[in-house]
Amino acid sequence: MPIDPERALGAELDEVTFGWTSSDVLLYHLALGAGAKPTDEKELRYAYERDLQVLPTFATVAADLRTFEPPAVSFPGVEIDLAKVVHGTQAVTVHRPIPVEGNAVARTRIVDLQDKGKAAVIVNETTVTEPDGGPLWTARSSIFARGEGGFGGHRGESEKVVLPDREPEAVLDTPTLPQQALLYRLCGDRNPLHADPGFARSAGYDVPILHGLCTYGVVAKAVTDAFLDADTTRVKGFSARFAGVVLPGETLRTRVWRDGDRLLITTTALDRDEAPVLSDTVLTIAG
Repeated sequence: MPIDPERALGAELDEVTFGWTSSDVLLYHLALGAGAKPTDEKELRYAYERDLQVLPTFATVAADLRTFEPPAVSFPGVEIDLAKVVHGTQAVTVHRPIPVEGNAVARTRIVDLQDKGKAAVIVNETTVTEPDGGPLWTARSSIFARGEGGFGGHRGESEKVVLPDREPEAVLDTPTLPQQALLYRLCGDRNPLHADPGFARSAGYDVPILHGLCTYGVVAKAVTDAFLDADTTRVKGFSARFAGVVLPGETLRTRVWRDGDRLLITTTALDRDEAPVLSDTVLTIAG
């Protein structure tokens, strides 16, 4: 079924009530590769319940931790084959540090539809509050659907981040694990693209690829550790555009520039001649 913009744009998805525990936070951090230095006190803030903190990118999985089926791209006015879809962008803004355990309510609506001709971009915004209405975080994400354009929508504005004309303050190399996608899928994304070689081939990839949101979290953690003394409470927001895939086991190379209260970031796959992975990436530091 083609996209029906009149029905889809502004549509509100079903409200979701969910909760999480410290075990969920620990699993998420371990799925990002935390704990590689198990006696490092800063690393244990991610991997041990004593003094546990929460990386703000946990917001991208918190509502889906009890999901055990592959996701479906099924919204009002939108029905798309999962094999045609890749994650386009992701942004999270936290309104206060995410608690180690809690309950919340998520409300999502479709805020934009972009017609790229041969593809469509669908943008969702999710506001998450405590049951009493206290704000926790706001997330905004887009998906890129191949072959779903031509419905008559606008193309969208460019949101490119301009990097300083100087050398970066740091270049960070972060290894990923060969089994990282199999670990990360336990956080709620059971898309077979990340585990099933046959499905991956049908989607145009030689092997299963790493979840874009796993890469997103790995880079957020690496930059937080290097620039914010591994203090997740200093992260106000993190946004990125997914520019390419990562194969589990590859090393990520991340360049970081300071720009006031922002850290501007690019990430490439070192093992494939620095093929782009994340672009237009910004970590905003809490004031």
